[in-house]
Amino acid sequence: MTLKIHIDDSAAPYEQVRAQISEQARSGALPVGYRLPTVRGLAESLGLAANTVAKAYRALESDGVIETRGRNGTFVAAAGPAAERELASAAAAYVERARRLGLTEGDALAAVRDALRAAYGE
Repeated sequence: MTLKIHIDDSAAPYEQVRAQISEQARSGALPVGYRLPTVRGLAESLGLAANTVAKAYRALESDGVIETRGRNGTFVAAAGPAAERELASAAAAYVERARRLGLTEGDALAAVRDALRAAYGE
């Protein structure tokens, strides 16, 4: 999987970068956890000013599409359909673990309900 961005004269370059990364993240073309290029690196490869890419990254971060992890880089965040896929994967792993532990469906559901109550304060 590779980030693919094409800049033309249809809109402001930062908006094109923002829209294309957002669409690729939401469609799953860029999976959750995918490491994006540095601001400088992407700017150079697209022939844009670093401030233009930085503006797009800031907008994407405020939309919850990407997350910056300090010096570790910028990554696609779990959001929308990507979050749903990640949740489904975690649920499947939980079910498999509960089965290996010999828990009944009722026991497994009760454990999830308890965890949800603890997390959401219900």
